Amino acid sequence: MQAQDLDRPTLRRLAETRPADGGLVVSAFLSLDPSEFATPPARATAVRSLLDEARRRAGERDGLSHAEREALKADLARVQRVLEGDLPTDGANAVAVFASSGAGLFEVLRLPRSVGSDVVIDHSPFVEPLADLHGSERRWAVLLSNRRTARLFTGGPARLEEVEHVRDEVRGQHAQGGTEQTRRQRSIDHEVDQHLRNAAEALRRRHRRRSFDRLLVGAPPELVGRLEDALDAPLRERLAGRVEVDVEHTTANALLEAAGPLLEADEERREREALDRLQAGVGGGGRGVAGLADTLEALSEQRVEILVMNDGFGAEGARCPSCGWLGVEARACPADGTPLEHRKDVVEDAIERALAQSAEILVAQRFEDLSPLGGVGAVLRF
Repeated sequence: MQAQDLDRPTLRRLAETRPADGGLVVSAFLSLDPSEFATPPARATAVRSLLDEARRRAGERDGLSHAEREALKADLARVQRVLEGDLPTDGANAVAVFASSGAGLFEVLRLPRSVGSDVVIDHSPFVEPLADLHGSERRWAVLLSNRRTARLFTGGPARLEEVEHVRDEVRGQHAQGGTEQTRRQRSIDHEVDQHLRNAAEALRRRHRRRSFDRLLVGAPPELVGRLEDALDAPLRERLAGRVEVDVEHTTANALLEAAGPLLEADEERREREALDRLQAGVGGGGRGVAGLADTLEALSEQRVEILVMNDGFGAEGARCPSCGWLGVEARACPADGTPLEHRKDVVEDAIERALAQSAEILVAQRFEDLSPLGGVGAVLRF
C-alpha cells in the first residue's frame, strides 16, 4: 500500500470526511518507536495487540445494521492487511491508517514523530494526533549550493529528506592574469549566478508543487549572499537563517543536526508570538478568547485564526449532530434546537472545526501561559 506524508490538505480533507448515512471510520495508529519495537517480533506483537483492540471496540458498537457491521468488518480487514504486511516505515516514527467503506476512504500516512498505538471507531476520522503533529510544526525547506551543485531538502524538526539535486557545468578559475583573465572571470561569475538562479528556480517549482513555511540556505561565505539574491520575494519572506555544512557531502541526518538549533529557535519564536497575541487579545477584550467555553463558541462562529492548546489538553463537551455547534454543556443546540450529543473529548471536534475554517492549530510545548487560562484559547480573526 502506497503511503504518503502528512500535510495540511490531507489533514483538512480527513477532518471534513463524513461517511454517508452515519457510517463509521476506523482510525488506527501504530507506534514505530525503535526504543520499543526495535525487533520484528516486538512489532508483530504490537500489531496483534492493536488489531485485537480494534476488533473488541468494533464488537462494542451497538445498533448497527447487518450492512453496517459487514462494512466495518471489511474496513478492519483492510487495516489488518496493511499493518501485517510490508509497512511503509521508511523515515517514519508512526503509521496512521484510516478506512471507511461508507466514505470511500482508505489512507495510509507516515508520521514524522511517534504517537501512541491506538484505534478509534467513530463517525469521522480521529485526527487529533495528526493535528498535534502538523499543527505544532511547520514545513521547512533547506537549499544548499556551491558553485556547481545545489541540493534541496524538505521536512521538519523531526526529519529532513533530500528531494532534488541540481548540477551545472561551471568553469574553474584560471591562474592567468591580465585583461583576458578579467573577461574570463566575468564569464565564470555569470555561469555561477546562472547556476544559483537554477537552484532558486528548482526551489520555486518545489514550493508551487507542495508549499513550505520556512527556508534555510547554506553556501560558501562568498556565495551565500548571491544565493539569497537569486530568491524571489515570496521565498525570501520565508527565509529563517543560514546553515553551515559541506554542500556536496553532508547527509540528511547531519544537516538536521546542524539546522536543529535554528529550527527550534524559530518554532519557539512562533509559539511565543501566538501566545503574546492571545494574551493581548484576552486582556484587551479584543481578538482573543481563553477557556473552553469561549473557545468553542468562537469556533462555532467561525472566528478563529489560531487555535492554541496545551500539549495533552482534553475535555468533555457537547456537539450538535446537525450543524456542528460546540459547547461545554447544553440540552439543545442554541442555533437550531437539535438535541446535543455528549462528547467525551470535545477537543477532537474543536480541531475538526478549526481545520474546516482554515485556522492554524498550535500545541503549546515550550511555555506555560495557557495553564492559568484553562489550557486552551484562540486568536480571533474578528
